[in-house]
Amino acid sequence: MVTEKSRFGAEQSGATMVEMAIALPVLLVLVLGFVDFGYAYYQWNAGNKAVQAGARLAQISTPIAIGLPLEAQTPSDSTQVGAAVPAGTYDYTCTASAAGVACCSIGAGTCLAANASQASFDAIYNGTAHRAGMQNFLPMLEKSQVRIEYAASGLGYWTRPNGPVPTITVSITNHPFQFFFLGGLLGFGNITMPSMLSTVTGEDLKSTYP
Repeated sequence: MVTEKSRFGAEQSGATMVEMAIALPVLLVLVLGFVDFGYAYYQWNAGNKAVQAGARLAQISTPIAIGLPLEAQTPSDSTQVGAAVPAGTYDYTCTASAAGVACCSIGAGTCLAANASQASFDAIYNGTAHRAGMQNFLPMLEKSQVRIEYAASGLGYWTRPNGPVPTITVSITNHPFQFFFLGGLLGFGNITMPSMLSTVTGEDLKSTYP
């Protein structure tokens, strides 16, 4: 004799619905996770392109570090005119505050706005009339995440007519990957993108932007 209890245990109707209810959230998280991490990979590539574009602009534009041309062209010993500028003679690191105000430090010194050209920093960040800037490639990039270093690496010579030949390193620091779906569904926090940089040798630095 088949009881109501045994009949209920053998009932299969609605099983598919229950299985779908269990599997759908997992499937949804996986699909949206792939989308988010794909977008993170896109941001990584955009960041690399941004530092390359920034380095190229820094390479051919007026230095952000205001004192660089004078320091790199005036030897303390007049007999050194025409001699190679020794590595380590100068090292300027230029960054910006959260408000976007540029400053440059000399060696391990304090970063001062008086040492920096805001127009030169903005040109590298925003681009010029003829060249895309760093933000054009990575729209969510903030000025405070950009770091530009001008260092003497033994290239160029004292009193070079076209200015110093610094080694220029443009980097992006503390920039977060943006997660949309995972952040909304799982409260997945943004993670900091690993620092990326591009290093080039300065060309004939100009007083106008190309």
